[in-house]
Amino acid sequence: FVWGDRVWDWQAFDKRVKTMAGVLADRAGIGKGDRVLVQSANNNQLFESLFACMRLGAVWVPANFRGAPDDLKWVADHSGAKLLICDTSFPQHAVIEAASIETRIAIANVSVHSNANAGSDEAFGPDIDTLMEQFDGELPTLADVDRDDPAWFFFTSGTTGRPKAAVLTHGQLGFVVNNHLADLVPGANEDDASLVVAPLSHGAGIHQLMMAARGAPTIMAGSERFDTSELWQLVEKWQVSNMFTVPTILKLLVEAPEVHQVDHSSLRHVIYAGAPMYRADQVHALETLGSVLVQYFGLGEVTGAITVLPPKRHSISDDGRIGSCGYPRTGMQVQIQDDSGNEVAPGNTGEICVTGPAVFAGYWDNPEANAKSFRDGWFRTGDLGHMDDSGYFYITGRESDMYISGGSNIYPREIEEKILEHPAVTETAVFGMPDTKWGELGVAVCKLVDGENLQPEELEMYLRERLASYKMPRQFYFWDEIPKSGYGKMAKRLVRDELLKRLGES
Repeated sequence: FVWGDRVWDWQAFDKRVKTMAGVLADRAGIGKGDRVLVQSANNNQLFESLFACMRLGAVWVPANFRGAPDDLKWVADHSGAKLLICDTSFPQHAVIEAASIETRIAIANVSVHSNANAGSDEAFGPDIDTLMEQFDGELPTLADVDRDDPAWFFFTSGTTGRPKAAVLTHGQLGFVVNNHLADLVPGANEDDASLVVAPLSHGAGIHQLMMAARGAPTIMAGSERFDTSELWQLVEKWQVSNMFTVPTILKLLVEAPEVHQVDHSSLRHVIYAGAPMYRADQVHALETLGSVLVQYFGLGEVTGAITVLPPKRHSISDDGRIGSCGYPRTGMQVQIQDDSGNEVAPGNTGEICVTGPAVFAGYWDNPEANAKSFRDGWFRTGDLGHMDDSGYFYITGRESDMYISGGSNIYPREIEEKILEHPAVTETAVFGMPDTKWGELGVAVCKLVDGENLQPEELEMYLRERLASYKMPRQFYFWDEIPKSGYGKMAKRLVRDELLKRLGES
């Protein structure tokens, strides 16, 4: 594990994990089935706590560290966490009142985090590294866990309301690790190196768990801020062969000038997920990095394992697969189903549904969500799409993103693709807003390329040649920045809320 200038080899990492497990058991009485809540930005201790929990048979509950203290309190209460491990960068989170939390321990890695609150105090509890240095008890043996025992509460991003805790089990994660190795980074071994450019508490943590299974080092930037220069220098220094990211972050990486100043020829697999990648951004990434892009479609509930589009299926030219999210993952079944759960014929739009060993064990303490999300053994993703005659899948958009205008179903994805073909636009979000006459009308919020000065009527005229009239947005807004979720994904709810706020102030 590499963090800036610090390096832990596997022997040192293993010793730290075992000692941390001993501390959690001795100090907080953590054992099989107990939930351990972790509020932390990326660091070595966050990743170590995952393995420490697994050794004890405890459930790892990593929070979105960008969430507010109230968000963490809700996660604590919902999960029934017995222990809170809190990064000292978050003093307000350390003092949340949660009935189930009996013990608090601090992550205070002051050699990396320069923080006025670093160290131990009553709010945070004792420092984990200090406890590990002082620990002289017996190291706990591996817990006896079953395939269906919970291992990780994977909280959904919560872009449409309160996040839900998807229960990932030990057996499911074992399957997913092998599934990812087969489909995403075939042939990976200890000679590879993987760069972290996203929170380890979410999809990046799954990716690094997979790399750890092959003995490949995890490389993490020393800076707390997103620095494209540092990231590309790390690619060159450590001969990074793969990374996991989301389309918005990949876009920033390939548009950074530093990408042309370093040797990135070691890259073989640049994996993006979390949202479809717009075609214009995809082409630019291919032109910049070469044939290294890997797309996978999946949700936290299926740990990413629904479809895959490998490097050889990405093309700069029009090869007939443009817009596809790929074909079914190893060991998984995918169907397009109608509202009654019947499979529809190729070319017809319906809901993307999936079954197989990667599907989670259900939402924790949420029977209503479970009843809505499962039907006849199939998990309902909530994504709309279709399949072609060759078995490749295409995402139309989220069911919740669709809006109805004048009786017609409008899918924003197609409109967004057309808007992004304009050279002056770099980001966009299209969604419906209430209208007394038409039910809903489409609006487009856009971010322009630096230095561009596009007018709404110019963009409208451009689109009239490319879109049916009923699909045309009726309002265009140009913003300096478009809101993202805590995991770097475009969040329509956040954009809509911001627009309502601005309209209310005007």
